[in-house]
Formats: sequence, structure tokens, C-alpha cells
Amino acid sequence: MSTIPEVTLNNGIRMPQLGFGVYQVPEDETHSVVATALEAGYRSIDTAALYRNEAGTGRALAESGIPREELFVTTKLWNTDQGHDAALKAFDASMAKLGLDHVDLYLIHWPLPARDLYVETWRALEKIHAEGRARAIGVSNFQPAHLRRLAEETDIVPAVNQIELHPRLQQRELREFDAGAGIATEAWSPLGRNNGVLDDPVVTGIAEKHGRTPAQVVLRWHLQLGNVVIPKSSTPARIRENLDVFGFELDEDDLAAVETLETGVRVGPDPDTFN
Repeated sequence: MSTIPEVTLNNGIRMPQLGFGVYQVPEDETHSVVATALEAGYRSIDTAALYRNEAGTGRALAESGIPREELFVTTKLWNTDQGHDAALKAFDASMAKLGLDHVDLYLIHWPLPARDLYVETWRALEKIHAEGRARAIGVSNFQPAHLRRLAEETDIVPAVNQIELHPRLQQRELREFDAGAGIATEAWSPLGRNNGVLDDPVVTGIAEKHGRTPAQVVLRWHLQLGNVVIPKSSTPARIRENLDVFGFELDEDDLAAVETLETGVRVGPDPDTFN
């Protein structure tokens, strides 16, 4: 099994830099898919209330035989449950589905700026953290303006900002903002979700050069930038392939070539307007 590097979050908690995402994995398949990932060597699993597969994820974790302290479990609060009291109830519901007494990371899924509830929602996460039910708390899809407001009005700096991030949307300014604030940047849709990046001649050329797959090249790019990354797959061979990214390195020419793939085009919503 490859040794997965870890990043140290701003509260001292250590998080695997490469994890496994279960977005769009149907609940009835989640148990077997997560079990396959755990057998392959993943120890960080990323789910969310929205995904409706927390129960299957929890069963796979429980049946894996892996000690709880060796696992890093992330889930997320969905938009309909924003607000202080609603967030506390939603967290309890997620814990019941997962069958856990704590998670390692709990995230607000979207800022929803027009609803203007994310500050009071964050205060609920601070309470959950203070009670020891989430070892770290963070956000997803937050922009600098949202993060600045949290810094001004609340006590805890988010440990993680999970954002859409891939070679077509490299988010340099937001990554730099996160780094300056001590926030780890985590990439969702790290392989671009069918936006053509894996078929781009730049990526396929680098893959051929290193004797690797295009997906391995893109994941290696993320790791060398310092991003936390959570690729998703339901295919056992790809699940294992996505973990096999520690036996090679991209050189400066490779990294510069990937940098040219930036288009600024998202595969998901714009966090400033999604409400």
C-alpha cells in the first residue's frame, strides 16, 4: 500500500492529502465502492448530506475493521439546513446515518450569499467543534469575501476550503488567499468531470512521457501544487489507479504545460451567484 502524504491543518489535525470522494455514487452501491477504496488503501472518505449515501459509507467504514483513529471522515451540511439550529439538527442526522460519534471534518457545502445565513451556520459548526464532535471544521465553495466575513465575525478560521479545482479552473488567486489565511485548499472535481482535460494533448503527452494515465498526471499535478484531492470512481481498477500516484514526479516543463490549460470555465455553479 502506498504511503499517502498528509497535510497538517491549522488546528494541528493531520489529513491525508489524497482521499476518496463518493459524489454521485448511488446509496445501494456505496457500501461496496467505499469498501473497495478502503481495501485499496484510501483512509480519507468524503461524503455529504446531499449525496444521500452517508449510511452506505458508514456501513463500509464500520465493517472495514480499520481502527477509527486511522480513518479521516468528511461530510457536509446541505443548503436547506443552513442557520444555527437547523445546522445542529442536520449534523445529528448525518452522524446517525454514518453511525459515528464524531467526524474528522465537517463543511458548509455552499455560502449562498443571498440567503445570508453562513455566519450563523458557521457559529453552529464552532459549537460542534467545541463539543469534540468534529475534529476540524471548514467550508466548501467559499470565495475570499465570504472568508473575510467569517474572519471578522466569528472565532475559528476554517481548516479547509473545498473548491472546484482542475487544470481548466486552477483558482490561483483563491488558492493564494487560502494559503495566506492558513486554510488548506481541497479540490473537488479534480479531474474536470468530463470537461475534456483528460483527453487534452498536453495531458496525454505528459502521461505518455511518464508511462502513466492522464488521470494520474492530473492528480500528481494537484499533489505537487499542495492541494488536497478527492477523486471519485466506482470502477475498482480506477480506484486503485488513482491511488498509484506516488512513484513519479512532474518536472517543471510538465507543470508549466498544465498551467496553459486554464480556461476559467466551471463544471459546477458560481459560488457568488448560486443560492
